[in-house]
Amino acid sequence: MVQEKGTISINTENIFPIIKKFLYSDNEIFLRELVSNAVDATQKVKRLAALGHYNKDLGELRVKVSVNSGAKTITISDSGIGMTADEIKKYINQIAFSGATEFLEKFKEAKDANEIIGRFGLGFYSAFMVADRVEIQTLSYLDDAEPAKWVCDGSTSFEITEGNRTERGTDVILYINEESKEFLDEHRISEILNKYAKFLPVPVQFGTKKESVQDGEDEKGQPKYKTVEVDNIINNTVPIWTKAPGELKDEDYLEFYRELYPFAEEPLFWIHLNVDYPFNLTGVLYFPKLKNDFEIQKNKIKLFSRQVFITDEVKDIVPEFLLLLHGVIDSPDIPLNVSRSFLQADSNVKKINSYISRKVADKLAELFKKDRKPYEEKWTDIGLFVKYGALSDEKFYEKAKEFLLLTNTNNEHYTLEEYNAKVKDFQTDKNGTLVYLYTIDAERQHSYVQAAQKKGYDVLLMNSPIDTHFIHHLEMKLEKTSLKRVDADVLDKLIEKEEQSKHALTDEETRRLKEIFEKAINNPLMKVEIESQQAEGMPVTITMEEWMRRMKDMSRVGGGLNFYGSMPDTYKVAINANHKVVEKILKAGEEQQTRMAKQAFDLALLSQGMLKGADLTAFVERSVEVI
Repeated sequence: MVQEKGTISINTENIFPIIKKFLYSDNEIFLRELVSNAVDATQKVKRLAALGHYNKDLGELRVKVSVNSGAKTITISDSGIGMTADEIKKYINQIAFSGATEFLEKFKEAKDANEIIGRFGLGFYSAFMVADRVEIQTLSYLDDAEPAKWVCDGSTSFEITEGNRTERGTDVILYINEESKEFLDEHRISEILNKYAKFLPVPVQFGTKKESVQDGEDEKGQPKYKTVEVDNIINNTVPIWTKAPGELKDEDYLEFYRELYPFAEEPLFWIHLNVDYPFNLTGVLYFPKLKNDFEIQKNKIKLFSRQVFITDEVKDIVPEFLLLLHGVIDSPDIPLNVSRSFLQADSNVKKINSYISRKVADKLAELFKKDRKPYEEKWTDIGLFVKYGALSDEKFYEKAKEFLLLTNTNNEHYTLEEYNAKVKDFQTDKNGTLVYLYTIDAERQHSYVQAAQKKGYDVLLMNSPIDTHFIHHLEMKLEKTSLKRVDADVLDKLIEKEEQSKHALTDEETRRLKEIFEKAINNPLMKVEIESQQAEGMPVTITMEEWMRRMKDMSRVGGGLNFYGSMPDTYKVAINANHKVVEKILKAGEEQQTRMAKQAFDLALLSQGMLKGADLTAFVERSVEVI
């Protein structure tokens, strides 16, 4: 072979420093790029053989990665199609873009190393992010091909000479620079391979590992074992998403889930994605058991392109409400070198997003219709996804109406249509508005729930992290329907009927009763009102208006105005003018009136879980005295 020297076809010295230094935090992707290239070369020779264009022995088809810390090198070897000297010039020397000027202009806008590589076809050149010098030793599969060697020191100069490779394939040897010594650590390389190459379709070998194998039997006929060194293949070449659902059992899906998330609880169920038109997409999405702090569960879906890991930030590909799912998505229609701006603009990504949303809706509808009882049992976990989806995706809400459940304090589940039918006859107010009562904590608000049930009303349990927003969404979607928390007012005001009972107190007694309680409470944030209620109800009820509580709740979970979050809590103190205690208070002496009013008020605080500290101690002592 004639030795050749030349200049890589770029018209500036600036491009390599850009590649080498661009976004240092992303430099580990050099290994992904080079191993992916090696896998492609391997698959190509396999394909040529299958088509009858290559008739020699394929041999062992695998990619090998090795580290030599003494020589400060990393080598990526394959037994793929290899390259001739002319192919090196074509594929390596002529970088795939029109010119350096355009490159230098455009790279300024790039936000990450993936984008710079993806936009300009620089996969191989990512090697210079970590290497001072890169060498290629290659031998083409073609008959009579000669081995070739290519060397570049990170400048625009290269050298092609006769190579020393004797078997088909390619070695890429990286001479690691001083700043990138971390990549000479085998543990670090193992980490990167485990991240990006765990499911590549060609075996990837990294060093060796020790395994225990059977070695005959002892005198008692028991098996003996010995430890041997074997090749360490780091990847599963046929992960379950590449198989047809009919080939798989439940245990296969569960085992794969454990492989992805070793410390997670078993998932509720899963969806196998498999579509080839109008785009290619495979994958498995799992519904995990969620905790109430579900925000931290995001970024658990892994995006692959032809079994190469890309990212676990799939915000644009997966609908936002499904980011809580776990699992994998693989689509060759999403380029390997994917960038944020590309994802947001790509039409295939939008189609994939819609497809996944529809597929999840169909699966949930199927589960609900097929076997409602297990679906209801899982509703605490499933409900978060469904409500989140209903809030954020109009098309999903339209489908979800069929399987979205409301749960009451008796743990009974109803679809929206079923619940409407259940309560409309009893809980429609004088203006024709249907009122859904709810509690966020049935234990803490037990007295309010019980009072509602005594009147024949039903109370919903709304205690998930997104119910504050979901309640508001339901009011927008359901015709002439309002949701009110059971402690937002006294029952007769929550669902106002035509017949309003009146109390028997005179105007003077009403004024005096109000003054007694205002003096006993002595708190301007507690607004005292005398009201007519059922005699068997509580003497004092403390409530916060629905709109005020909702604004405060929204500001706590995000999405509400900070103005409401910073406002002091104001309450209404409703005095039941028909209660016997009120009659006794009015007849008592002045000092006794204050004590009795304070005791009745503290009881109301206690029922709301609002009596604490010194006030709680004083209440207990006062109760002991009364006894």
